[in-house]
Amino acid sequence: MPTMTRSTPRRATKRGAGLAVAALAATALLCACNPKGGGPSSSDLKLGAPSAGPATSQPLAPPVGEPSELIGQGPIKIAFIVPLTQASGPSSVGASLRSAAQLAYLESGPNDVSIVVKDDHSSPAGAAAAAQAAVNEGAELIIGPVFAAGVKEAGRIAKGAGKPVIAFSTDSSAASRGVYLLSFLVEGNVERIIDFAAQRGKKSAAALVPDNDYGALALAQFQQSAANHGLRVVVIEKYKPGQPADSVKRIAAVADQIDMLFIPESPDAIGGVARELTAANIDSKRVQILGTSLWNDPRALKVPALQGAWFAAPENSGFNAFAGRYRAKFGSEPSRIATLAYDAVTLAIALSKQQGSQRFAESSLTNPAGFSGADGVFRFRAEGLNDRALSVLEIDGGQPKVVAPAPRTLGPAG
Repeated sequence: MPTMTRSTPRRATKRGAGLAVAALAATALLCACNPKGGGPSSSDLKLGAPSAGPATSQPLAPPVGEPSELIGQGPIKIAFIVPLTQASGPSSVGASLRSAAQLAYLESGPNDVSIVVKDDHSSPAGAAAAAQAAVNEGAELIIGPVFAAGVKEAGRIAKGAGKPVIAFSTDSSAASRGVYLLSFLVEGNVERIIDFAAQRGKKSAAALVPDNDYGALALAQFQQSAANHGLRVVVIEKYKPGQPADSVKRIAAVADQIDMLFIPESPDAIGGVARELTAANIDSKRVQILGTSLWNDPRALKVPALQGAWFAAPENSGFNAFAGRYRAKFGSEPSRIATLAYDAVTLAIALSKQQGSQRFAESSLTNPAGFSGADGVFRFRAEGLNDRALSVLEIDGGQPKVVAPAPRTLGPAG
């Protein structure tokens, strides 16, 4: 049974309880699988990719009095708001998140929680309506939604009622005090890989960045991290998606001045970029290629020019263990972000057992020692962002090889 302890978390049981979330006191040591069918597009949900939500012709909101699904019968109510439907029909991602929440509840043992599952219909209006209904029904905590616009709307309602939110958007602009993002944020991802490159003696960098929202977020963090680690940035080249050739040539012209090249490109587009690198004679054995957790995908891992490249990501072992238990229970594959729902629900139940009336207070949720989840150690910051312990992986023979394991503890907060 998952617990919050003042010592090292228990060894995993056959039910996988060792992978459940446990708070660790400050004095103690503390997209792989793409969704199919209906639901948000895979580009919204890969590790680190920003979530904008699916486009619809008009805002969708749940009908007045729409019934909610209930998981458990305890007096402590937790709302779970996810996109179970969208304009085109059911959402497989929302269904996977709901199943992960159910698995977390079952693996948490006896508790006083009831989880009220609500459909936000993949829209901001739906998220607002679901949040208002949850508040009216006495929810003490809201888990979800997924999309940034929905998180902002649900957060607005929740803040008005003095209730915290643990959401799944990867858009850091959705975070605020009391609205905590449990997702895989690009900022932490980029900082981890730049920090590792600096530790390995890299000193001069270039960046080859797609001119899109994800590229902008990644580039901003790259520049900040490079400055923090005293790295020289020789050139930054932006390119229109699918048109990297001219930018690659300009980087090739200064290749003798750099020892690393940062490319925050998606797995479906990195093959075309890599071909241009090869055509421009950029030697990846001399210039270290750096990417993001988006590359933890067979489409990127098998690109010849990326062999030897580094990227940061959660270690796969935690997700793989969770996925095995999920398959055994539901007979299907979980979405890659299903661990977020699992960890959020397990954390909420653990806090409800051990923190009494302060179970969802800011001081409990932002414990600087953090929590240990299926994807490793994490903690919430007061402003709503998170810190995560990430591994560094090297692409080796088409497979991700761990070259720096994820830390077991997090450094000083802030």
